[in-house]
Amino acid sequence: MKNVHRKIALGMCVAIFFPLWVHAQELSNTAGRMMEEEDRLTIGGYGQIDYNQLLDNGSYNNGGLDVHRLVLMFGYKFNAKTQFITEIEVEHVKEVFVEQAFLQYEILPWLKLRGGLMLIPMGIINEYHEPSTFNGVERPNLDKYVVPTTWREIGAGFTGTFPSAALSYQLYLVNGFNGYNDGPNLSGSNGFRKGRQKGAESIINSPNLSFKVNYFGLPGLQLGLSGYTGKTQSSLYSAIEKSDSQSLSSADSSVVGLSMLGMDARYQLGGLQLRGQVNLGLVSNSSSYNEFTGSDLGSSIGGWYVELSYDLLHNVEMFESGLIPFIRYEEYNTHASTEDPILQNPEFQRSDLTVGLGWKLAAGAMLKADIQWFNNKGTDDSIMQFNAGVAVWF
Repeated sequence: MKNVHRKIALGMCVAIFFPLWVHAQELSNTAGRMMEEEDRLTIGGYGQIDYNQLLDNGSYNNGGLDVHRLVLMFGYKFNAKTQFITEIEVEHVKEVFVEQAFLQYEILPWLKLRGGLMLIPMGIINEYHEPSTFNGVERPNLDKYVVPTTWREIGAGFTGTFPSAALSYQLYLVNGFNGYNDGPNLSGSNGFRKGRQKGAESIINSPNLSFKVNYFGLPGLQLGLSGYTGKTQSSLYSAIEKSDSQSLSSADSSVVGLSMLGMDARYQLGGLQLRGQVNLGLVSNSSSYNEFTGSDLGSSIGGWYVELSYDLLHNVEMFESGLIPFIRYEEYNTHASTEDPILQNPEFQRSDLTVGLGWKLAAGAMLKADIQWFNNKGTDDSIMQFNAGVAVWF
């Protein structure tokens, strides 16, 4: 256990403090870019088509081909202060989701009211998840099992920027994860991922708080501090008599609390790009939850990654494209700790190494290829996988 927390602390130091000597600027995603447009109606989108091939010398394995996601975004400006942004996503050619749908009103230049279905501002990829903005065919697994991307919920709050201080902020009240709905949605293997409500007939028992502060005062460098705290939601609270202490006790046992802290850093100098992220989540009431539901949820989850890339063509004027080799290492554990030592499963302590190449054909259009090594620290099992894909963003 101490080793896990030691490694998370080491990842935090590498990911956050190493780039502090360099320079930075703030980045934008599709929603931010569309809100800056002057046109009344704007359209954008992104998509990725993937090929995944498990490499195993001892057996044959079918490769997987998938239109992983195709997304269209629409922005409408009612007037200079009022805007609406929505993002419609089709995954695997058969699943349709609304990934964002929020209304924004500018009260003051540094104070904007936002309400609707919004991305939780945690880490890098959850907000900046357009496939041509990150290296590798697949997103980091830290942003799958710990954060978990794409994490969005319904709520309201405020956002804004203080240019003179080089700070931007987001502060929202949102509904939490659905931890119990005719059975447990949370587990050691998937963490909180299956509890995302995604704005689809969501339930709420108590609001959760989410915030992020970004600093971009040095050219090339952006630092982020994210926080999230609150309780999960449960279907068992529906129609409980206030005097029914037994039913209320059962409902309370189906709920856990989550407090998550995240820090991230991005740095760019010429063709050099560095990224790092660390997340640690503390889970309360996990023992009662596991006893009531039969699940194996941990009492803390966490992980980190660092990534280095370099655009070989960044200084060659005759090319408008880019050729970007990269390497990323990450560690993540959905059982960083458990209240019951018997539940501690070392198989949930994992590390990934990804080495690949991206060919940027134009701004927003990329071809990608990489090899990944997935290592299970509990069993010493290792799996190798080749990935290739097409990524677009417009």
